[in-house]
Amino acid sequence: MRTDPEKLSGVGKSLKEVGPYLGIGVQLAATIVLMVLIGNWLDKKFDQKFIFTLIFGLLGIFSGMYNLLKTLNYLEKRKKESDNAEK
Repeated sequence: MRTDPEKLSGVGKSLKEVGPYLGIGVQLAATIVLMVLIGNWLDKKFDQKFIFTLIFGLLGIFSGMYNLLKTLNYLEKRKKESDNAEK
């Protein structure tokens, strides 16, 4: 069910525009935390000091940033296409 943006009030229109961006930070943090926890579990399982935590933490940062940039590029492309369709 799509709502016509022209029928939305100022607040509703603003929320519709920023809505896709609200979960991006949580997604980035969740990716990093999950990978650090996996690395910590592997360190305990194989009786290592911190090597798996470090490796998986860095992997989480890189994969989270990749996903963040990919999502932002997609949202900007979609916004430009919708702006061009309105003109």
